[in-house]
Amino acid sequence: MSTSKETKINKLLQNIPSGIVLTSNWLRHAGYSAELIRNYKKSRWFESIGRGALKRYRDKIDYFGGIYAIQHQLGLSVHPAAKTAINLQGRAQYVAFNLNEVYVMGDKNERLPQWFKQYPWKSEVIYKTAAFLPKGIGMLNYEYKSFTIQISGAARALMEYLYLNTDEMSLIEGYEIMENLNDFVPSEVQGLLEKCTSVKVKRLFLYLAEKAEHPWFKYLDIDKIELGHGKRSYVDQGRYVAKYKITVPKEIAQDDTSEI
Repeated sequence: MSTSKETKINKLLQNIPSGIVLTSNWLRHAGYSAELIRNYKKSRWFESIGRGALKRYRDKIDYFGGIYAIQHQLGLSVHPAAKTAINLQGRAQYVAFNLNEVYVMGDKNERLPQWFKQYPWKSEVIYKTAAFLPKGIGMLNYEYKSFTIQISGAARALMEYLYLNTDEMSLIEGYEIMENLNDFVPSEVQGLLEKCTSVKVKRLFLYLAEKAEHPWFKYLDIDKIELGHGKRSYVDQGRYVAKYKITVPKEIAQDDTSEI
């Protein structure tokens, strides 16, 4: 390998964190030709993990490294979400998690690359798409090993959880999660709720927050949040909460002024 090629591979290795996936398209846009990439793989600097993706030779990767490539190299909003994001922040004490499942969400028009779907990650990645919240809001930076990705902040993550789950046990669990979220910034929650297009999510979120008696709840301006019209029933044999026009599990509505 010539000195210029050696300098180029050294620069690449110095500038990329370990544990991430590299996409062929990103490398080519960075000035690394298809021929050069083939030579790197032949020389065992890198190895393929699927069509259009590679990693350092013998580097250990997990789904975080794949998400890094999707966000930083492909420019998609795909991110750890819902219950997974809540768990990553340590915000769900006393709530059971299946550590073999991770929830990832993206915008309704975003698709996971084939190499990500086919790679044998240690955890099962459950991917959902939705557009009830705008891309990029309510997110936070999550540092993992030597790199950073974006995940849903706790408020957005709970809204995603409520969007994906409406059975009785999930709503009870949603309330248990909400009970731990007593330190929200009201203006940030207000912004999310105003931009959220799911009536179900907004009604359930507000009901659970008020039920948990969080101090930040009283600073929300509910008149600015569009809550739609008509009743919503999310469980069978539940209890009707007139203020939010929703039927919720009896276990979490025991003390509410309500009607069946």
